[in-house]
Amino acid sequence: MSDQKASQPAKRRKVTIPQLLAKKKNGEQITQVAVYDYENAIVCDRVGVDILCVSDTGGMVLFGHDSTVAVSFEEVMMMAQAVYRGSKYGLRMVDMPYMSFHVSTEQAVDNAGQFVARAGAEVMKCEGNQHHAKHIEAIVKAGIPVQGHIGITPMRMPQLGGFRAQGKTADRAKELIDDALAMVDAGCFSIMCEVTSVEVCEYLTEVLPVPVISLGAGNRADGVHIIGSDLFHLYEAHVPRHSKIYTDLVPILEDGYTRYMEDVRSRAYPGPEHSVFMDEEELAKFKDLVGWKKD
Repeated sequence: MSDQKASQPAKRRKVTIPQLLAKKKNGEQITQVAVYDYENAIVCDRVGVDILCVSDTGGMVLFGHDSTVAVSFEEVMMMAQAVYRGSKYGLRMVDMPYMSFHVSTEQAVDNAGQFVARAGAEVMKCEGNQHHAKHIEAIVKAGIPVQGHIGITPMRMPQLGGFRAQGKTADRAKELIDDALAMVDAGCFSIMCEVTSVEVCEYLTEVLPVPVISLGAGNRADGVHIIGSDLFHLYEAHVPRHSKIYTDLVPILEDGYTRYMEDVRSRAYPGPEHSVFMDEEELAKFKDLVGWKKD
């Protein structure tokens, strides 16, 4: 009996912020994946992803928006509700969309609260800089944890001059450090560095008391964030340099759709095994009722 118990995998525990802090302390890497839909949430939860982030990039992948700025609050809400239905153990994070926490502290708290109440979100992710810290602090003081997001922040592309790595000069690197410190002072439980120089991310990992997550900022942080669809090449318009395609699903999808069309055109699908037929007695009765002359 004891051998049988030993062979069974340990039941997964719900991921909590104290667990993430313990991982940082123990040098264990944290996995964070951007997911947008029910099935991917199920699979990520099953394999053991720590943080399931409902990223506004889902609006580009699922709905065809040109940028995350165009993704609406309700679209993010819809994705967050789907992930909530499909997850149980991973920490559920929502990437607060464009202008959903920027106007006032009241707006920030109200919108974060809606994601908690309507979509089962447990933590928020807010991208910005030290100027957004007061709004982030209001969310945290309302009882909703926040991961701060620095570096490339897609909502501020005109200000940043496009999708360019941040923190490559000493002055810009210091600005990013100041942004991160302001967010930690505001109460953030974690900081994500998106496409900053490796050195900025490494320094923050060393000096901050909270976990630092890298998105295209090297492998020296406490964990890594990846856009789930990038793992499978499901957004063909652009593959970021920092992404790694583990399985290219596009040729597999093309093959499946092509074979389906061929089978339909040749009437090979649906076959008898996919169909329901009347028994002979009922068929004869049906023919008589409707006057069908089928042989």
